[in-house]
Amino acid sequence: MLNNQTIQTLRQLKLTGMADALEQQLAQPSTHAELSFDERLALLVDREKTYRDNNKVARLLKAAKLKLQANPEDIDYSHPRGLNRSQFADLLSSQWIHQHHNVLITGPTGCGKTYLGCALANQACRHGLSVRYFRTSRLLEALSIAHGDGRFAKLIQQLAKTDVLVLDDWGLEKLTLGQRNDLLEIMEDRHGLRSTLITSQLPVTQWHKAIGDATLADAILDRLLHNSHKLKLKGESMRKTRSTITEVDQQEC
Repeated sequence: MLNNQTIQTLRQLKLTGMADALEQQLAQPSTHAELSFDERLALLVDREKTYRDNNKVARLLKAAKLKLQANPEDIDYSHPRGLNRSQFADLLSSQWIHQHHNVLITGPTGCGKTYLGCALANQACRHGLSVRYFRTSRLLEALSIAHGDGRFAKLIQQLAKTDVLVLDDWGLEKLTLGQRNDLLEIMEDRHGLRSTLITSQLPVTQWHKAIGDATLADAILDRLLHNSHKLKLKGESMRKTRSTITEVDQQEC
């Protein structure tokens, strides 16, 4: 009876991990019989920490709104696209985020830029860091709408506080003057304080032209390229390769 009350109290205190662990200990007395009080208490505390850590990661992933649920463990290093395993392993440590650096992933369509970007973002969430994913054109559209309904300052502030801002498909559409100014404000807020991850079909050397206005392009790229890690992918589309493999498998069947 006392144990039931203890479990109920733990749940009321929102110590769900400890409550679950205590229930497990009571259900498996022989497994924990030889453990000391300190050891059993340590198991309860560890379970609570794990429970909270897992919940935090789940919340961060939900808020990130990643396009792909890309797991770092599933990355294909065998495809000949110029992905350096050692360099990417270093990025997966998330040290670049703590150092407020940026990551720029460029390459042709289908080489896995978005997947790699989402994998790094996923790993950042696992490390307890906040992430927001946007297709660049949709972020610019959201900013334009926010200008009209009075939410612009709030949205900019939210972006400025986010540890990692992912901008997918950078440079595909011509920018207006207002969009260039918005991008500059975002980069100014984040420079040296937060990290930005960009994927683009355009090589970095063409970004200046894609932005349009020379003065604003200089200002935006100066903040974006400073302390950036560049992944230049190449080769045929992975979608095409996998499609060919599937066709061969079907013929063999």
